[in-house]
Amino acid sequence: MNIENELKIAKTAALKAGSLLLNKKNILTKAVFTSRRDIKLEADICSENLIKEIICSKSSYPILAEESGKSQENLDSIYWVVDPLDGTANYARGLPLCCVSIALMSKKEPLLGVVYDFNSKDLYEGHVKGDAKLNNNLIKVSDINNSSSGILVTGLPNKTDYSDKALLRMVKDFQQWRKVRMIGSAAIASCYVASAKADVY
Repeated sequence: MNIENELKIAKTAALKAGSLLLNKKNILTKAVFTSRRDIKLEADICSENLIKEIICSKSSYPILAEESGKSQENLDSIYWVVDPLDGTANYARGLPLCCVSIALMSKKEPLLGVVYDFNSKDLYEGHVKGDAKLNNNLIKVSDINNSSSGILVTGLPNKTDYSDKALLRMVKDFQQWRKVRMIGSAAIASCYVASAKADVY
């Protein structure tokens, strides 16, 4: 495998999907599914279709995508994972914390990853044989090693336990941190840790 070439494919797909999501937002915010705690938009589907089209035209590896599932019944040991719009609820409401997230996996271990925060034009990238970068500049995690000085980024997934006992346990954990942030995008939160904007996700 030429991992640099696969990374280039992922970056191309992420940038083009991000451009689509940014420039066509006025026609992509129609909901195709809603539940009490989740929403899916036309944007999720259109972004995914574009990413799959680009990857399929340039790469031989199958795809596991959030909206359409597996591109073939049995995934190979190496396969793409695509989240075409992480932070859909934010996107729908005009909150600029959402992104395109693409990874190449080998037996559930990441080989490379690309996250494109298209509102900020921030492209995060990394692979197992190279450095992590933000817009071609090297990044690294923070040197903070205690919660009382750190920033915790977290979220409440769809299946979160909202019982009094679970929420009390969560609040007690929050009290250990200098600051706690909920931004609504797991991929961006992870990148904030990778680039020292936060300390733990």
